[in-house]
Amino acid sequence: MAPRAYLTALWWYIRRKRVRARGQFAPLLSHSRRAYDLWRLRERAVERGLEDEPRPPIIALIDIRAGQDGLGETLRSLDAEGISALQLGALDVPTLADVARQIDWGRDPWLMLIAVGDRCAPGTAAAYCAAIAKAGSGVRIAYADDDLLNKAGRRISPHFKPDWNSELFRYFDYISSACVLRVAPELLESVAEADDWRRQIVARVAEQGTPLHVRRVLHHRRTRPSPVLPAALDVPVRELPPVTVIVPTRNRVDLLQTCLAGIEGTNYPDIEVVVVDNDSDDPHTLALLSSLDPARYRVLRHDGAFNYSAINNRAVAEARGRLLCLLNNDIEMIEPNWLATMAVQAVREDVGAVGARLLYPDGRIQHAGVVIGVGNAAGHAHRLLRPDEEGYFKRHALPQFTSAVTAACLVVMRERFLKVGGLDEFNFAVAFNDVDLCMRLNRQGWQSLYEPRATLIHHESVSRGFDRDPVGAARFAGEMAALRRLWRTDELVDPFHHPELSRMSERFVVAL
Repeated sequence: MAPRAYLTALWWYIRRKRVRARGQFAPLLSHSRRAYDLWRLRERAVERGLEDEPRPPIIALIDIRAGQDGLGETLRSLDAEGISALQLGALDVPTLADVARQIDWGRDPWLMLIAVGDRCAPGTAAAYCAAIAKAGSGVRIAYADDDLLNKAGRRISPHFKPDWNSELFRYFDYISSACVLRVAPELLESVAEADDWRRQIVARVAEQGTPLHVRRVLHHRRTRPSPVLPAALDVPVRELPPVTVIVPTRNRVDLLQTCLAGIEGTNYPDIEVVVVDNDSDDPHTLALLSSLDPARYRVLRHDGAFNYSAINNRAVAEARGRLLCLLNNDIEMIEPNWLATMAVQAVREDVGAVGARLLYPDGRIQHAGVVIGVGNAAGHAHRLLRPDEEGYFKRHALPQFTSAVTAACLVVMRERFLKVGGLDEFNFAVAFNDVDLCMRLNRQGWQSLYEPRATLIHHESVSRGFDRDPVGAARFAGEMAALRRLWRTDELVDPFHHPELSRMSERFVVAL
């Protein structure tokens, strides 16, 4: 149904541009209704060998108050796993408080939250037991991947989930009916009247320790909760700290004018703008720089070869703001609250670099977070997807922790930026300096965060970087080699991606 797209991918393959070809083939192949069937051939081979693992004491909790269609299938799958079941809403167990009284807590059981009509995969109990035993005694909750059952009972729509992502969980409950957890009876009683009692239980248990992700499809579900798109942040603008916006530039007065006009229209109380000029020789650009109000703008001169890391580090050394905003000169603002939205996230104790959602001029996504390992280096998540498309469980539209974000529009606390040594001028003069910075911030406990409620336009060509001059190609190859050497991106599994998703595609598609 897409001959042009397939022929384009094939052309790149013939031209020996194998990474680019595979990146284009992967989402095309994933659209086939047989893609998941092909993946499952490999899954069946993996399932053997777990049957003899010791099974943990697991009690399934099934809420039958909304109906019992498919209950028999659920009970049969549980019985095959040796998992006993309590039916919430039955005559002898009408409430969660009654559930708490029915359970023998002396056996230290695990509770499985499962919906009517859902089924457990063969080996589920053994898989959970093995994963928990390997992880150690601190685990309070473990969750697994899942898929859907259509009306014919065929497995479709796999959800290969990220590792625990507390920010994502605020908007998308991807755990509650596909997990086992240890709870106290008091917790069940305390959420007995809540409509979202499953979610509340998971949230409270997750506060006691990081949930364990079992990277296997263990649950076959009838339905899933839908992601909830976030409301606009209620930002206390006047309470936010001063920010220094750093804009490197060279010529291209048209781009710079648009960018500076957007900053001028930004709703933020205290902005210092530092424009770093890297050898501009265009008279119109020079005239614009000389006309900037010194009370509002500072212009720094940075001579020599373009080194994005050195340029920004130089500006940071002279910045007055507690917050830094690294901003490309080809960014266009489309609403005034973008900076405040990013700043309110960046001042959190657990957050490092905050990245915006960036769109190409045609409206498609250019950046929605960075995934480590794509192309055996790093790639922009959900690139070329349109914001109103479903994509991969609406991930492109939800705030979430990520491994990295792009420095085309990045906000970070100045002290945290300096604490990790700033941008690496030696290894990453142009490419991957933002990825390296984010990874070092993550290592200190300041996790990168993607914030789609800050959406801007990035006037970077969709085809940018396909054809490079020999010097540029050699430089890029050296920076990619440095990224692989320092962060093992050729073998690392991004915790917010999945090993069963393709490393060849910036879309989240099944690896074939």
